[in-house]
Amino acid sequence: MTGMTATADRFINAFDNALRTLHGVYSTQSRANPAGDLQEAELDESERKHIAGLMRVDHVGEICAQALYQGQALTARDETTRQHMLQAAAEETDHLAWCDDRLKELDSHTSFLNPVWYAGSFAIGAAAGLAGKGWNLGFVVETERQVEAHLEQHLNEIPEKDQRSRVILQQMKDDEVRHAENAEQAGGKPLPPPIKDGMRLASKLMTTAAYWV
Repeated sequence: MTGMTATADRFINAFDNALRTLHGVYSTQSRANPAGDLQEAELDESERKHIAGLMRVDHVGEICAQALYQGQALTARDETTRQHMLQAAAEETDHLAWCDDRLKELDSHTSFLNPVWYAGSFAIGAAAGLAGKGWNLGFVVETERQVEAHLEQHLNEIPEKDQRSRVILQQMKDDEVRHAENAEQAGGKPLPPPIKDGMRLASKLMTTAAYWV
């Protein structure tokens, strides 16, 4: 009964997290927005729309990361690995809140397709969790490295004057680097090239759609 109860609790917690994430209720946010009291830049309409598109993509990336971690935590066979996933997911919650805040400041919105991104990523995470400790941690390493690459690209595209967006993305990038290093040190195995390529293709499709929708 204890095992069944624990499993039921995991499903309930995963469902609750999904609802909160998709409705923008970030109750586990633990760090203040790094943009703080930085002055808002004077942006023209085209700059504002482009930055909002990039921030929307980054918000979707965090939606997917949150779902991947929660999916893996649900099916992880090792409790240490499960706790690693949940801790990383809690930090990703900060990223979600910061991106959401910035999109509102830019008079824009999060992706209307977030439920689709979340569901797909959760399913992938759950499958990775069943693959075992080395492989699911390897999946985390590759995911975080691809997210890091997107953030670096966006930092190069966002105007220097928009410090509010830039400091948010820089802190997110630093966190993603740390998550990848932690997963690697915990025993993450390098994924086969075809899987990495498939992840990059899926990421490209997602980011292209999220920029606009």
